[in-house]
This record gives sequence, structure tokens and C-alpha cells, in this order.
Amino acid sequence: MKKRRWMAALATPFMLVSATLLASEKLYNFAFKRVDYVPETSADKQKYATDYWAYVDWLQRQPLQTWHLHRDDTANQLVAKFVPAKNPSRRTVIVSHGYKGDGETMANYAYMFHNLGYNVLLPDDRGHGQSAGRYISFGWQDRHDYADWVQQVLQKMGHQAEIVLFGVSMGGATVEMMSGEVLPPQVKAIIADCGYTSLADELTYLLKRQFHLPKYPIVPLVSFINRHRMGYFISDVSSVEQLRHNTRPIFFIHGEKDVYVPSWMLKQNYQAAGGPKQMWQVPNASHAESFWVDPATYEKHVKTFLNRYLTH
Repeated sequence: MKKRRWMAALATPFMLVSATLLASEKLYNFAFKRVDYVPETSADKQKYATDYWAYVDWLQRQPLQTWHLHRDDTANQLVAKFVPAKNPSRRTVIVSHGYKGDGETMANYAYMFHNLGYNVLLPDDRGHGQSAGRYISFGWQDRHDYADWVQQVLQKMGHQAEIVLFGVSMGGATVEMMSGEVLPPQVKAIIADCGYTSLADELTYLLKRQFHLPKYPIVPLVSFINRHRMGYFISDVSSVEQLRHNTRPIFFIHGEKDVYVPSWMLKQNYQAAGGPKQMWQVPNASHAESFWVDPATYEKHVKTFLNRYLTH
């Protein structure tokens, strides 16, 4: 009888630990594993579907070039679409897409920058679109890949090029994380739309909001899984820490009603950033909706910011 009680006493915590490990593994695969399709957009942005597909149609009708990184390395090959400016231009914007998107999902921003006279480079991140990669790095590995895209722009466009880094959501965090790296002087400015403060903050926030789960022990376990598979802990993935080293002019954009990447993250990123900085919180905009609320006003803000720092 005593032996049975002892075994029963051990079984309960063992089952709890096993369930937690299993849940962490499932969460990791759900959040970090690549998917080979673009998930449907959120319900609040379905009303923009007609406009969105019109931008995609515009993009597909452009004289697109396909660029590659690591072309001969199938495990690391990366792909991007390049849209040349209407008239020859030294200005190029590199556009970083959002979570589980790809370069084509940024067609509306490509149109905007094309309208402003820029060449536009639209990479597919690791684990997305036509690029290789089994897992999503949430901007951390991508920051090095985008630095390689910067070098490719310089090789193809010449050292008189002026480069802007632009990203939305995970792409916003990606360019924020790039800001802390050593970048060539041709990178003139950064625009980050609704980027998160850190991956740990974002996972903790979404765990509570969407699944009503606490940070501990799940986030540390997911972090351990990522360390084993990707080589770094989740706590390493921080826009805030990278922004402290920024020296480039940076423009933060964020929807006032964003409940996916909450506005307190905007304020922390802005406060942390070195260099000249500007912030625009867009009224009535949810996550990644700031452009769609009023495209003309969005373009005007972007143009005004960039004209301060790029040559005319």
C-alpha cells in the first residue's frame, strides 16, 4: 500500500512536467517552424482585401528581378524581388516583411516607395517564401541576412547608393535589430512600423493574451529548445538592446489600437533608441494597419521624414 502511495505521489509531478514539456514543444513548432503558405490576414484587415490584391497585381506587372544570397548553398539560399525605380535612382529601400509573410505581402509598401522614386528590394526571410530555412528567427538571424542584402545593393547599384531600411511588425523589429549593427554609411535612415521590444516580451504578452498562460516555465523551455535548434536564447532577441547602439535617423510608426504588439513597446523602443528619432502613433489603427487607414497620409509622413536625411 505504501509503495503504491509513493508511486502515485511521484506520478503527478512527472505527468505535470511531461505535459509542460510537450506543450512547450508544440508551442515552439507552432510559433517558430516555417510554413509554406501565407496565413489569412486578421479579421480587422479583411476590409482592405480588394486594395491589397490590387497592389499585388501591380507588383506582379513590374519588371521584377530575382536576387539571391548564398545561391549555391541550398540550406541557406535566400531570395528577393527587386523592383527598379521608374527613372534611374541612387535611392533603394529594403523592405522587411512580417511574421509568416513574404516579400510579396509588402506590395503596398513597394508601390508607395516606387511612387516616391525608389528602387525596392523585397526579400523573403529565412523560413519564409522562396528562401531556405526550417525555422523563423524573428529578426535575429535576419539582421545579418539584411546586412548582406545591403552589401548586394551596393555591389549592384554602386557606392553612391542611398539605402533606407523599412519594416513592419516582425520586419519592424528586424530593422530595429539591424540598427545596432555596424552598417555602411550608405544606409541613411530606418523606418520601423509596429516592431516589438524583444521576442521574450512578445511571447510572454501573447501567451497571456491568447492562451491565458504564464511566462514561467513555458518561455524558458521554449528558449532552451531554440538554443538547441537555432543556437541562441530567446532573451538574446532584443530590439531595445540593439536600438541603444543606433546612430541612424529612425522613424517609429505604431497603431494606437494595436493589441498584438502593444503601444507600450513603441514607447520603450523609442526611449531606447540612439540617434535622431521620431515617433508617430496612428489614431484608430490596429496592428500593421497604419498604412491602410490612410495611405496618402502614411506616404506623406514617410516622405517628410526621409527628405530630411537623404540628398535631393
